[in-house]
Amino acid sequence: MELSEYLKELKKIKMLNIEEETKLWREYKINQDIKARQVLIESYQPLVFKAVMQLKVNDNVMDIVQEGTVGLIEAVENYNHERSVAFSLYALHRIRGRMLNFLQKEGGAELTYIDRPMYNGDNVTTLGENIIDLAPTVSNQVEQSFLVDQLNHAIQRLPEKEQLVLQSVYMKDQDVKEVAESLDLSTTHIYRLQKRGIKRIRGMLSNLMKHW
Repeated sequence: MELSEYLKELKKIKMLNIEEETKLWREYKINQDIKARQVLIESYQPLVFKAVMQLKVNDNVMDIVQEGTVGLIEAVENYNHERSVAFSLYALHRIRGRMLNFLQKEGGAELTYIDRPMYNGDNVTTLGENIIDLAPTVSNQVEQSFLVDQLNHAIQRLPEKEQLVLQSVYMKDQDVKEVAESLDLSTTHIYRLQKRGIKRIRGMLSNLMKHW
């Protein structure tokens, strides 16, 4: 299939509502209904295209789409619909892993995930830079990148002061005393904000972390 044809097919896809999706998961997982499986795969195909667009690649786009679709199929087959983890989060992990493995096999193509920073002490690198280095494994890189992305979203949902403290301490690597001075607060207050922020994030990510 050509890219233009693929995009036309994507436009025809309608999003499932919660009731429809819940019914399909039950029909597939409990009754082994193959038609329900196919509907789920087709309905989540836009997730594959979304993952492709997050990669800076110019060649082999449809090959990458095909690999991502294999990842989507694997996700549908292995997903536990009774868990509280959203399927879209679970599936993206599989889809991206398939795509990155394909790109590595094709010759270590240079690629980068948009807005996917990976932190290592004072150094900030992108997923693409780590892939070229080939260590750690690609699957570990995908997982780390995915979790960092979820962590960033969680931090953005915190109250302003807690968000500032965590960003300053953990992302900008600032000393607690320096953060306290910049916010005109005591170091004790900074530690309280830090502890409270971490507790909130653990709550936000608790369901996600049950999957790993």
